[in-house]
Amino acid sequence: MADALPTSPLARPFPELKPMAGVRFGATAAGIRYAGRTDLVMAEFTPGTTVAGVFTRSKCPGAPVDWCRAALAGGVARALVVNAGNANVFTGRAGYEATQANAADAARLTQCAASEVFLASTGVIGEVLPYRKISDALPGLYATLSDDGWEGAARGIMTTDTFPKGAVRETTIAGTTVRIQGIAKGSGMIAPDMATMLAFIATDAALPAPVLQALLSRGTEKSFNCTTVDSDTSTSDMVLLFATGRAGNPAITDAHDPALADFTQALDSLLLELALLVVRDGEGATKMMHIRVTGATSDESAKRVAMAIANSPLVKTAIAGEDANWGRVVMAVGKSGEPANRDTLSVGIGGTWIARNGTVVAGYDETPVVAHMKGQEIEIDVDLGLANGIGQAWTCDLTHGYIDINGSYRS
Repeated sequence: MADALPTSPLARPFPELKPMAGVRFGATAAGIRYAGRTDLVMAEFTPGTTVAGVFTRSKCPGAPVDWCRAALAGGVARALVVNAGNANVFTGRAGYEATQANAADAARLTQCAASEVFLASTGVIGEVLPYRKISDALPGLYATLSDDGWEGAARGIMTTDTFPKGAVRETTIAGTTVRIQGIAKGSGMIAPDMATMLAFIATDAALPAPVLQALLSRGTEKSFNCTTVDSDTSTSDMVLLFATGRAGNPAITDAHDPALADFTQALDSLLLELALLVVRDGEGATKMMHIRVTGATSDESAKRVAMAIANSPLVKTAIAGEDANWGRVVMAVGKSGEPANRDTLSVGIGGTWIARNGTVVAGYDETPVVAHMKGQEIEIDVDLGLANGIGQAWTCDLTHGYIDINGSYRS
């Protein structure tokens, strides 16, 4: 993209992310694709930092995803290197060699094993990553790492994003105060199963890698994997969670330990906030949609129905045009492939039920629904009337801005 994109009308301000013991971030301009902006980010973690990760389920993942999956087996992390502008995807052996080289570069600087370095790339697919630019830039970048570099890092990983994204929570584990904070990027190519969506989260809690992994996997199912912008699952998605252990909380060995209740709630809340910030920055978005489905045969079925509605271009364009065309919601339910019965189906928008048990509500007045459609936050409720399954999804509208951005992405 040659020109800077206007900031999303749904944007939120970047929060104050205070220094966290054991974590240092930095960003620099390596000239990988963009001119006049940062595009390379590095983080260093204190020795003993544990790590968990979730990755795209795309069958064509990028080389950095393969690298991180392998590195995750060790359960420890000392460094993170992220570049924007080039996804290092579908580049064959050249992509593999780039990950090897840049992991080794970071390992030398942090004096750790290359397997303790995590890599991520985001940007154009199918172009060989000029990894030597990263190699050349890393020493200077490493020298500038600081404990207050979070916002700079959030900006450095942006591609078509229009604002940096961050979130923070403070909670306790067995009476010990701990903090969780993270950054994310994403705007388009956003769909469930990790979606080009990257998120990097750190906590000063002391948690072993298996516990961290269980918490992250559960949390992403209720957050990132319930969001969509355009139904396209990226080749590069990942969420990484690092735990430095510097808070000194009592030892935890089980993800179901009651002592983790508050931490789990805080982590889930933070993951959802980051995921919704990505939706708010959906390419061309002017409205955000929250879809709630009840009465399904199972929670899994309810989620799939919600995602079918969220991914429907007809629903999304109706929302963009502020048209309360609830028939399109019915259409999306019917095409979802999930159990549904037109004679028990109910649809509501903005808290007003439009149809109940397969027919329009008697005396239905569209006035409050029309008023709701003019806002930026759109609520859609569907009751399938079959059983007790519940699910939800979040998405944004589909405007001509999406075409403008993606029609010229490589130019």
